[in-house]
Amino acid sequence: MTSADPQRPGERPAETRWDIIELLFFAYRDFVGDPDHVLEEFGFGRAHHRVMHFVYRYPGLNVADLLEVLRITKQSLGRVLKQLLDEGYIVQKAGDADRRQRLLFATAKGEALVGKLAGLQTDRIVRALQGLDASGVEAVRKFLLGMIDHDDPDKVLEAILRADGKMVKA
Repeated sequence: MTSADPQRPGERPAETRWDIIELLFFAYRDFVGDPDHVLEEFGFGRAHHRVMHFVYRYPGLNVADLLEVLRITKQSLGRVLKQLLDEGYIVQKAGDADRRQRLLFATAKGEALVGKLAGLQTDRIVRALQGLDASGVEAVRKFLLGMIDHDDPDKVLEAILRADGKMVKA
């Protein structure tokens, strides 16, 4: 099989892509590292960041769907959620149709924190995309979409993939 041949699921590539593996490792480290420094000031970690991100981006997300998105245990989420609720970054409301449902919303304080963290990450993305034309930016998007498992998407990923099909390409 040549590098141009499509790879069948479960098949190993002819050559391990150490270059891309390591670049992804360091890109991720630095991409989350910018917000990590801000989060430390609040006594928060990456789990807090992920929860805040998805609660802000998907207002009314319920706890069960958040667990599915984050793929963490109920116990892990419970600890993080309690701290974010107690400190006023998110609020929890009962569902209209099902009062047992716990729907999550960012407060103004939470929105400000998410905005600050997303701003740092956006700055890094803008710097990385500098010098690329529209087709280069589209190649980056396609690569990232290709890295995601589409076989069993949660509700948030389904929404992202639906919106991606409708997005105007950069």
